[in-house]
Amino acid sequence: MTFGEPNFIGDFVRELSPWPELALAINVLLAIVGVLAVGIGSAPILIYMERKVCAHVQCRLGPMRLGWHGTLQTIADVTKLLFKEVFSPKGVDAIMYYLAPMISLTTPFFILALIPFGENWQVINLSFAVPAIIAINGLGLFAVLLGGWASNNKYSLLSALRGGAQMISYEVSFALILLFVVMISGSASLNEIIASQSGTVFDWWIFKLPVLGFVGFLMFMCVSTAELNRAPFDIAESEQELTAGFHTEYTGTAFAMFYLTEYINIIGASAMGAIFFLGGWQAPLIGIESVDKILLMIPDVVWMFAKIYFLIWLYMMFRWTWIRPRIDQLMSFEWKFLLPLNLILLAAGAIFIAVGWVL
Repeated sequence: MTFGEPNFIGDFVRELSPWPELALAINVLLAIVGVLAVGIGSAPILIYMERKVCAHVQCRLGPMRLGWHGTLQTIADVTKLLFKEVFSPKGVDAIMYYLAPMISLTTPFFILALIPFGENWQVINLSFAVPAIIAINGLGLFAVLLGGWASNNKYSLLSALRGGAQMISYEVSFALILLFVVMISGSASLNEIIASQSGTVFDWWIFKLPVLGFVGFLMFMCVSTAELNRAPFDIAESEQELTAGFHTEYTGTAFAMFYLTEYINIIGASAMGAIFFLGGWQAPLIGIESVDKILLMIPDVVWMFAKIYFLIWLYMMFRWTWIRPRIDQLMSFEWKFLLPLNLILLAAGAIFIAVGWVL
């Protein structure tokens, strides 16, 4: 695999086409369609799933009337947003105002392009994928700041500044957790990180290093929740305080782009959690030959999405279980607790490597 070469269909397309250029073009097209399908196609499912998880946590039923168990409710909501008027208030910077949701929606697709959803189901295989993810992840901050500033609304601007402070702060811990996994895996390539966890479930980093791995996984879930701007760390929105947050002045399709971004981001974050701590697309083998043969019959893509949706469920349970902290509590939690704990985790990981406990 060379830099920038798509691998969504790979050798299968090349064998069918006698012209290498045509095969590459088809491969690129299929890769783009695949990434769009994973992101946009999963969003309605996740919105419906969020409503049902929220309802059951709060002992309610959720949407029930439109379609079987409310399955068509999300389609109705999406249709409504697409046909609503896109209105911008007076005094906005029109270019920046509409550029913000575009940047916001584009960013998560870059990360999905780097994710190996299966052994041969990846758009781009980079040897420096982890630094690239950290860099791309920071682009979401620009969308928040741009949207709040360009809206010509003091509440939107205040929300954007709060959200920017939060995202910059938690970006530090997010990068350090990924660095911890890179250190114990010995590579910044997502495929090689998955390969370092080959074997049974006890070779996954969450179990292979019982204390460090589990603590790292919990910290990843916590920090990524703040990076995703999801409750209880949705300080950039805080409906009770800031109406709708940095996107208060957005309507119709522009608002839908911000809304869609959150659910595509959660797919990317869950995929990274599965890759870094749960063995990626590898089957959860348990070391019993008869059982492992059955598990290996299930395609690797199925295992990957099973882990992704499990982590998404955890994000949703976290959202609807905990209350939102104050902004000062949130910042203190990062700088006074998570960051020192991250540094301790890195030091402990280095010691484990030095004494040969990480193989």
